[in-house]
Amino acid sequence: MPDTIYERFITTRQATETICKPLATEDYSVQPNPDVSPPKWHLAHSTWFFEQFVSREFDSEYKVYSEDFAYLFNSYYNNAGERVLRPNRGLMTRPTVEQVLNYRNYVTEAVKKLMVKNTSPELLELIEVGINHEQQHQELLVYDIKYILGNQPTFPVYNGAFTQQKEGQNDGWINIQEGVYTIGHQGNDFCFDNELGVHKVYLHNAQISSKLVTNAEYIEFIEAGGYEDFNLWHAEGWDFVKKNELKAPLYWHKVNNEWHYYDFSGLSKIAPELPVMHVSYYEAFAFAEWKKMRLPTEFEWEIAADELNWGHVWEWTGSAYLPYPNFTKAAGALGEYNGKFMVSLHVLRGASIGTAEGHSRKTYRNFFHPSSRWQFAGIRLAK
Repeated sequence: MPDTIYERFITTRQATETICKPLATEDYSVQPNPDVSPPKWHLAHSTWFFEQFVSREFDSEYKVYSEDFAYLFNSYYNNAGERVLRPNRGLMTRPTVEQVLNYRNYVTEAVKKLMVKNTSPELLELIEVGINHEQQHQELLVYDIKYILGNQPTFPVYNGAFTQQKEGQNDGWINIQEGVYTIGHQGNDFCFDNELGVHKVYLHNAQISSKLVTNAEYIEFIEAGGYEDFNLWHAEGWDFVKKNELKAPLYWHKVNNEWHYYDFSGLSKIAPELPVMHVSYYEAFAFAEWKKMRLPTEFEWEIAADELNWGHVWEWTGSAYLPYPNFTKAAGALGEYNGKFMVSLHVLRGASIGTAEGHSRKTYRNFFHPSSRWQFAGIRLAK
C-alpha cells in the first residue's frame, strides 16, 4: 500500500476539520444565500462522498452510518439518488454538528481500515479522487465561512488565516509568440477529467501582465466612474450591476470616506498594494475595457504560467468553460463531476490563498458563473 495516499487521506480529513475549529456552533448551519453552503454541510458531504463511492463499493462488510445522510448530503449527483435542494441546506439544524463529526470519524476509520486490506489500483484511484474532491470543498468552505462572517454587522474575526500577501514582482509584460502550442494535462499524476484531452491550439502574438491588478488600481477604476459607465460592460453584466447596486468588489465598505474591506482579521483599511479580490467576471471584463486591454484566454494563461507568480487569487480568463477535444465523461455518478457544467460558465486559472497545498497545477480549470464574487478571484490583464 502506498503510504503517500494513506497519509494524504488522513491529512486531508484533518485539514477540513481544522478550517472549522475557529467557528462557534451557531456558525455551522447558516446559509446566507443559495451559493453558500453551511460548514456543517461541507463536513458531511465530503464524508458522504467517501462513503458512497469508496466504502459502499469496495467494502462488503461496511454498514451505512445513516440511510438519511445520502439524501441530506448528496450535492448534485443524480445517479446517486434524491437530495435536499441546494438553497435548503441551511434549513437543516439536524443532524447536529456533533453527529456530523461522529459521522466523519466513522467513515474516516472505515476507509483507513479498507486501505490496509485492499490496495487495488481501482480503490486507490477513487480515494485519490475523494482527496481532491475534499480539497475543493476545503476551499469552498473557506469562501462560505468568509461570507457567513463577512455579512454580519460586527464583522467577527475568524483567526487571521488565509491572508493575502504582496506579489513582489515588478510591472512588466510576458510575450507570447505566435504559433501552435500543446494544451492540457500531460503526465501520470492526478488531474481532473476536464484537463483532458491534450490538444493543439494556435495563438497569435500576445502579451500577458506579469502582475495582478491591485486594489489601488481598482480604486482608480471606481473613482473614474467605472460602475456608472455602461459602455464598459457586457449587457448582462450591466444588468447585474444595476440590479444589485454594485459600487465595489464584495466585502468592500466606505467608512468615513475611506475604503475598507472584510477579511478573516475583521474590518480594516484596504491595503492598496495587494491584488484585488472578490470581483466577478463582469467586473474583471469592465476593468480590462477601461484599461483598453482584455483578459487572457485560458490557453494564453497556461502557456505563460511558468513565467507567472500565480497562486494569490484565481484569475478570470476570457474563455468559456467548454470541453477539450476528445473529452469523455466517466460512467455513472462520477461522470457528473465536471461535464454537465460545461455551459454558461467562465474559466479561472491558477490558485488562491484558500487552495489546499498540493492541489494546484497550471492545467487546472476552475469554473464559475460570470456573476460569482464570493470566491477568491482577481484580474490579470492581456493585450
